Amino acid sequence: MPPPPREAGPVPSGLQTAVFAGGCFWGVEAVFEHVKGVRTVTSGYAGGTRADANYRRVASEKTGHAEAVRIVYDPEEVRYGQLLHVFFAVAHDPTQLNRQTPDVGRSYRSAIFPQTPLQRQMARSYIAQLDSAGTFGRKIATKLEQGAFYKAEDVHQDFARKNPRNAYIVRWDKPKVARLKREFPALYTR
Repeated sequence: MPPPPREAGPVPSGLQTAVFAGGCFWGVEAVFEHVKGVRTVTSGYAGGTRADANYRRVASEKTGHAEAVRIVYDPEEVRYGQLLHVFFAVAHDPTQLNRQTPDVGRSYRSAIFPQTPLQRQMARSYIAQLDSAGTFGRKIATKLEQGAFYKAEDVHQDFARKNPRNAYIVRWDKPKVARLKREFPALYTR
């Protein structure tokens, strides 16, 4: 898969934040926890209100929230474009609408919640680039959205790392981490 165009301009100073939704947050979190330059990954909800930001309500599919992750990263080590590349290439299937196999529902949608105008422009351009190239053979379903991020319950934080033998993790998420290591060896970290 082609990488996004190189970011123009100076490297932003200080830690930066990205918010991605790509199905169950356990797997997306697990992937980005292994990306060099990522300082923290937090599972949570984005796209709805604070009052509805809990697993039981989000699972009802009536809140507008997507399961999402907030990534705090050092742009001196990993750029936003590289995070986008990993998001589209490894973390999920961006062509699935309101699902990530085996999970179905709007809360499992593919979405990017840009934190800056530059992130919005880069994500929009990269989606157009991938669609134009026919990279996935189907149109990308990922939408650019806005909304606050709310941290999920503690049981969901670092779930894959804490539960490596969980059947869901073994079947759906460990292969994503293995693919990150295989396809992005320069970005992979233990």
